[in-house]
Amino acid sequence: MAKKRSVWLCQTCALELPAFENPCRNCGTWGSLVETIKEPPRTARSAPRAGTVGSGSSPRPLRAAAADRAERLPLGIAELDRVLGGGAVPGSIVLLGGEPGIGKSTLLLQAAAGVAAAGGRVLYATGEESAAQIADRADRLGLMSGPAAEAVEILAEHDAELIGEAARAGRPALLIVDSIQTATVDALDGVAGSVGQVRESAAVLAAAARETGAATILVGHVTKEGSIAGPKTLEHLVDAVITLDGDRHGTLRTLRAAKNRFGSTEELGLLEMGEHGLEGIDDPGRAFLEERSGGAPGAIVAPLLEGSRPLLVEVQALVASAAFGSPRRTGRGLDTARLALLVAVLGRRAGIAIGDRDVYANLVGGIELDEPALDLPLALALASSQSDRPIPRGVVAVGEVGLLGELRPVAGLARRLREAARHGFTVAIVPTPRRGAPAEPAPEGLRVIAVATLREAINAALEAAPQR
Repeated sequence: MAKKRSVWLCQTCALELPAFENPCRNCGTWGSLVETIKEPPRTARSAPRAGTVGSGSSPRPLRAAAADRAERLPLGIAELDRVLGGGAVPGSIVLLGGEPGIGKSTLLLQAAAGVAAAGGRVLYATGEESAAQIADRADRLGLMSGPAAEAVEILAEHDAELIGEAARAGRPALLIVDSIQTATVDALDGVAGSVGQVRESAAVLAAAARETGAATILVGHVTKEGSIAGPKTLEHLVDAVITLDGDRHGTLRTLRAAKNRFGSTEELGLLEMGEHGLEGIDDPGRAFLEERSGGAPGAIVAPLLEGSRPLLVEVQALVASAAFGSPRRTGRGLDTARLALLVAVLGRRAGIAIGDRDVYANLVGGIELDEPALDLPLALALASSQSDRPIPRGVVAVGEVGLLGELRPVAGLARRLREAARHGFTVAIVPTPRRGAPAEPAPEGLRVIAVATLREAINAALEAAPQR
């Protein structure tokens, strides 16, 4: 039987070379060669692959295929299960990314304990830490006195093929590999973390997951640019890509799905780092709403929607005299290009001339959002800071702003307003409903002000504000 061999494959022109070259001799692209295992050619007598027509399979109707769906595996962390769509799917591959020290290993160790508490077995393969270090972390999290002490098995190994063999022998319900950048395949000469090693290791582990039915979670590190290290094909190989974000010096963590074949990518998970690890936040609607002193210009609360979850986020803005050179446009947690657009619309359509001034904007709590509904509260915060008139504390605003200064309705308005009313807000500034759209009743205790233009929204927000 012919042995596997590795070649260097150009990702641009598909040229195969026996050794690494830079640039590619055929297309001249720099950094496009990736080490790849080349399968030996199949002969006519070779058995067909499983899953092909020649192996005996045949097309099936959707109703028959739906009967093969397996029940999801709850991981014991409600926020993680929510982002995954209700739990991990047996045989699926999940890539969990995040910056070093953000809490990825802690989250997965808690997930392993959750599976163990439900009676499942877990294989935790680590190539970065020793088994004793994992045990020390479990002891700090208070997991050594529970079922996880026996049901979670630690394997200090970086060879992907050996990890796959251990999974086939033990048949765990959950397989955790920490991290994919440390996994290697002996058939390749590249070092751990190289493009070829990461891709082939992930392929070996994916094959083991499909064969054993174990839900598999791969840990991936994040580069300086914010993307998961490794080839882009790694994200195509897995079934879900989950990102754990947050400030390492703070306690708040967010979970988002950039890709999910088994659920929505719009859901947001909120966690808080405490003494016993990561815990779900009891009131996620108020997670990013800090205690406000009141009376300060440039702040307003926005009822936003992340997936099916409404959040109240405080938007802060500061307009200051430009010190020198071109005016600055600085945003934290939001799109700075959108901030520059709103500055132009305010000056041209609403009479708030701040184009020659430095503008700073911030979403309190360290969250990052890119929702069009953030336009109106951000514009009102800028107008409040420029006029030095605070917006009353009981006011919320939501809506999309167009280049002509018009306001456009946003999805899920009723759900946003109910959340604002639940937290004691009394006035909501929203866009006028589309012509012919049915008017929804306002929540009890909340007065809804519908406006058509940005200028009208500014007047409505500042009419009750004291003049300084």
